[in-house]
Amino acid sequence: MSGPEGLGASRQALRDDLRTLEGRALRGRPRSQAITGANIMLRKRGLPPLTSGTVSDWFTRGAPAKDFESLWALVLVLLDWCPGPATGTAGSDRARAAQRAGHRTYWKTLWKQARDSPGPASCSGSSEIPPHHSHAAAPGLAAFPHQVGVLPSRAACFQDRHAARLLADAVTEGGTAMLGGMGGVGKTQLAADHARHTWQHGQLDLLLWITAATRQAVVDAYAQAGTDLLGVDPADPQRAATAFLAWLEPKASPVPRRWLIVLDDVADPADLHGLWPPASTHGRTLVTTRRRDTALTQRGRLVQVGLFTTAEATAYFTGAGRREPAEQLAALAGHLGHLPLALSQAAAYLTDTALDCAAYRRLLADRARQLDDLLPEPGALPDEQPATVAAAWSLSIERADQLRPAGVAGPMLQLAAVLDPNGIPQTVLTSAPALAYLTDHRAADTPVLGQCPTLAAPVTSEQAYQALRALHRLNLIDHTPDIPHQAVPVHQMVQRSVRDSLTSDRRALLARAAADALLATWPRIERETGLAQALRANTTALTGYADDALYQPGAHAVLHRLGQSLGQSGQVNAAVKHFHYFAAATDRRLGADHPDTLSARGDLAQWRGEAGDAAGAAAALAELLEDRLRVLGPHHRDSLRTRGNLGQWRGEAGDAAGAAAALAELLADRLRVLGPEDPDTLTTRASLAYWQGKAGDAAGAADVFAEVLTDRLRILGPEHPNTLIARGNLARWRGEAGDAAGAVAAFAELLTDRLRILGPDHPRTLITRGDLAQWRGEAGDAAGAVAAFAELLTDQLRVLGPDHPRTLATRHDLARWRGAAGS
Repeated sequence: MSGPEGLGASRQALRDDLRTLEGRALRGRPRSQAITGANIMLRKRGLPPLTSGTVSDWFTRGAPAKDFESLWALVLVLLDWCPGPATGTAGSDRARAAQRAGHRTYWKTLWKQARDSPGPASCSGSSEIPPHHSHAAAPGLAAFPHQVGVLPSRAACFQDRHAARLLADAVTEGGTAMLGGMGGVGKTQLAADHARHTWQHGQLDLLLWITAATRQAVVDAYAQAGTDLLGVDPADPQRAATAFLAWLEPKASPVPRRWLIVLDDVADPADLHGLWPPASTHGRTLVTTRRRDTALTQRGRLVQVGLFTTAEATAYFTGAGRREPAEQLAALAGHLGHLPLALSQAAAYLTDTALDCAAYRRLLADRARQLDDLLPEPGALPDEQPATVAAAWSLSIERADQLRPAGVAGPMLQLAAVLDPNGIPQTVLTSAPALAYLTDHRAADTPVLGQCPTLAAPVTSEQAYQALRALHRLNLIDHTPDIPHQAVPVHQMVQRSVRDSLTSDRRALLARAAADALLATWPRIERETGLAQALRANTTALTGYADDALYQPGAHAVLHRLGQSLGQSGQVNAAVKHFHYFAAATDRRLGADHPDTLSARGDLAQWRGEAGDAAGAAAALAELLEDRLRVLGPHHRDSLRTRGNLGQWRGEAGDAAGAAAALAELLADRLRVLGPEDPDTLTTRASLAYWQGKAGDAAGAADVFAEVLTDRLRILGPEHPNTLIARGNLARWRGEAGDAAGAVAAFAELLTDRLRILGPDHPRTLITRGDLAQWRGEAGDAAGAVAAFAELLTDQLRVLGPDHPRTLATRHDLARWRGAAGS
């Protein structure tokens, strides 16, 4: 076929590429200067000189030289005159030589094709431009369209996802598009679908599908393309690959070659150094990778591939032949974290085993079962998948462990695997117990990429942070430091695969290390409600994964802290539920008389009372006291504390006089056993004063609380919780003794300190606001009391909920003072 000037396509290509090169090189200089330079080179090699007529034929009719070396001499001069990067940098000579070799191969291919092409056709021939799929090829070279590499088979239940449309837009915009995401989200299938669609619709002349897990795989694929298209010797893959990359460089041509190169599963940005396809108006590059290093993402537009939506997941199961109700399919998808790879393997397993979704969910929930046992065998995986979900991330974990700091990413991921998948506070994973675990279990023999191994040393918080970034770069976690309380979400299937890889002894050690890290992070005063919520969620997740390990050799203190945090945040019913389970668990695992069992029973009684069941709390504490006296004796601190709590809840149940009498006896014993300045002795003095006041001696109660406050300020300091409680009690009993205005002033000062120390949503702050509102009313400001109680009720509904005893009490107080105010 001939071009518009009667030239064959190959001669047109040679002529047009020469014209383009000349335009870049001469920039206004006469062609004769280039011919002179070429003749100097030819003379040194003993070859005949060029004439202006011969060169003119090359530039007008694409007529090939009889000897390639004559053409190459001219091209070499023009290439040297083209503007380009400065030379003289390290490695520039080697790079320049490799580039020149690629150019030589490319121009020799053009010369061969033009030489073997027929001469100019008759002017009466057709002037129509050949169709783009009719490129002529020199004998022995592949013709267009041409494909290198085999596309993965289309998944049996492939989903047309939103990410596919984002990918199409990104590729249409040109240049390089990146499909990023964790392993198993379907990046390869999306890339193959796009490549298959563009190929089958005649939109490509060249398609390369490269499984780019190693640099050598990329070089080999490029070399195959260079051999197929340019006739380069396959014995030298690097030279063939370089020639192919030079061929991809955009050139003026009446028949542009449209190409798509897919680099699937790039494992390391360094593997593509010097191998990135060039930018071209006719070419596109599509990369799939689990990495999100800047070295990759800055190359082009990133399309992040996420999990299936619930609708996509249920549609997948339906397409795979599942006929259960949609809610069952959705529940199973949730159990599998909406991960496409997990869904496909689960669907195959269900079909092979004839199980239904509900039965399979029960198997998945069984912590004693390994995930591998609930998936198809490796030889029976669907869609030619190379690995089960349980093994899908092993290579990524190994790679993360090779990044700085070497060997730390693996144990860091283990810690994350037993905590809340929805988000882990960064401070937990960089706490002292976490650093100790990372140090003890660091893979000391893991080489750092690009560095020599170093001796193991204690892992620092900075290195722990770097390990989180390494895991983030491999898409094994998400690390968002600007969301500190949920900085590290991690997919639940990644967590399970990591846990399954550990021995039972290692899992137990890991669980207690994670519990230590949570406890070390938990603040004594929960001012930040977001942090407290995250710590509770992570502790709850930990108990679900490793419940037994947290009771050996005794109950871990984080279990007690979880219950206290629930109650102190206003979730009193949740605290009761937690301590009910905790007491039963310690009884079952440690025995009825174990100190942890007795302590859990005391906590359960305390929060039953706080939830409104004062009589039940008193009865439970009476039973507990009998057991503590039997096991610990009458003078043990825990026995004495149980007596104090029992007196308190007897009073709350209506027996103020009995409470005062019991606390008076207890105070005598504590003074004798513990001394007058022990914090427990001060607590008993305060409790006795409270119930004396409730029994009618308000002035006497105020006097005692003044003394207790003086002692607490001296012994505990002004910001200790018990000191603040003493200030509140002193204000109250002064009010009860007749000084309502003094009570208002004292509660106003106390509220200022509570806001500063505890924050606005702490339950103790809310209590102080209620006390201040109450005494405003008692001091004669009924309207002020109504306004204060109305604002307090709004906040209590938000923080504590509508059924909390204090919320209900505030509703009552608001109604009372509205009546007093005449509204």
